[in-house]
Amino acid sequence: MRKKLIIFGVIIVGSIVLALTVFNTDSGEDGIALFTKVEGGDFTVEVTTTGELSAERSVKIMGPAAAREYGIRSMTIQTLVIEGTEVKKGDFVAELDKGELYDKIQEAQDKLDAELTAFENAKLDTALTLRSERDKLLNLEYTLEERKLTLEQSQYEPPATVKKYNNDVTKTERDLSLSEENYLIKIEQAKAKMIEQSFKLKKARDRFSNLNELLGDFTILAPQDGMVIYATSGFSKARVIEGSSVSPWSPQVAELPDLSSMISTTFINEVDIRKVQPGQEVSIGLDAFPEKKLTGKVIRVARVGQQNPNSDAKVFEVIVRLNESDRDLRPAMTTSNIIVTEELNEVMFIPLEALQVFNDSINYVIKRNGALQEVKVGMTNSNDAVIEMGVAVGDELYLSLPASMEDKEPTLIPELNGTRQQKYELNLGEEEEQWLNADGTPMSPAMVERLKGMGINSASEAQDAMKKFGGGRQGGGRPAGTRPASTGGASRTGNN
Repeated sequence: MRKKLIIFGVIIVGSIVLALTVFNTDSGEDGIALFTKVEGGDFTVEVTTTGELSAERSVKIMGPAAAREYGIRSMTIQTLVIEGTEVKKGDFVAELDKGELYDKIQEAQDKLDAELTAFENAKLDTALTLRSERDKLLNLEYTLEERKLTLEQSQYEPPATVKKYNNDVTKTERDLSLSEENYLIKIEQAKAKMIEQSFKLKKARDRFSNLNELLGDFTILAPQDGMVIYATSGFSKARVIEGSSVSPWSPQVAELPDLSSMISTTFINEVDIRKVQPGQEVSIGLDAFPEKKLTGKVIRVARVGQQNPNSDAKVFEVIVRLNESDRDLRPAMTTSNIIVTEELNEVMFIPLEALQVFNDSINYVIKRNGALQEVKVGMTNSNDAVIEMGVAVGDELYLSLPASMEDKEPTLIPELNGTRQQKYELNLGEEEEQWLNADGTPMSPAMVERLKGMGINSASEAQDAMKKFGGGRQGGGRPAGTRPASTGGASRTGNN
């Protein structure tokens, strides 16, 4: 029995060892590695982004634009047809709340009644005034005739009496002349007053009439055939729905898009916008209809960027016009846009997954034989990158970085010297100038930095300094380079 247990335990231990050998990804060749080959041929540079469909042209369905002329501040939508409804010209679209308009009509009615009363009163006042003036003229005419008759009968009277009668006639003639002139002036005043009252009455009547006509405009009808799409309003671009308030300054309720010509509005980040130009071809997909493949062309690229509301990045608006017309297309559908920005012939390219980065600056790949090789990267798209230097067509590369190679440095391309960032050019310069310790081993980057901080700027200067330092030191001392060089350390060594 004991022997059976021992055999059973050995089998279990063997199974565990076998499993660890097969599935342990941290041993041997870092587990199962995936490889790819450097390919050669034509390469398409693409910018991939999402967009939203809309009609390039549309007819706006407007509320009553004249509402603001009559002091109506806002209009609430009481009824609105369902978005996407197909309508014919003259069909009902929306109904606006008429409460404020009814108040304005009542005010206009009261004003009209008041102006009618003022007009009638002005007519009566004018008639009475002119009648009084005519009676006065008539009385003066009678008085003048009487005084003329008295003057004729006074020819045998004393001269003083005759002169008095003559003066009375002259005075009466003058009064009659003045009264006739005053009568004419009164007539002109009456005319002006009646014109003024007529104008006020007409204005009140027109306002009352126009407000009643405006009632009909609060029932909004379709200006032509089409599909109703809700409008947006304000800086927030909120959709206009039932219960929304419509501004009298921009009383758009909905629109009828021309579905025969559609555009996709998309936003490109500031890194890729330099690649996008009007006239470039675009491959378009629809989230709603994955089987549909459409084409288009860039027609407009914004010159001024805007803040992306979801991040700190700046984006630029790009408009793409679709080449095809499809009855299934609807405004606000999401599109996937692949903009072909450039096509390269006879180039080498690899998957983006095969690219590694050393010190956040140097791009390199890992060949199947384990060599880490710097590469010069050209144009990229969403999947691949063009390689200009460092590999050849057919080379096999790792698709991921094996754990055993994480701390290794890649072999650099001499032709790229001077193009890297300064702190990485330093490492390359060290290799070329061979910064070595006194025992011939390579200096660490930290030691090189310390020596440069002491004013030693080349490998030859470092060798001279170490020889000088080593020559003045007595035997039995520590070999040069075995302790990191520093100003304080050098002083202490010199004092030994």
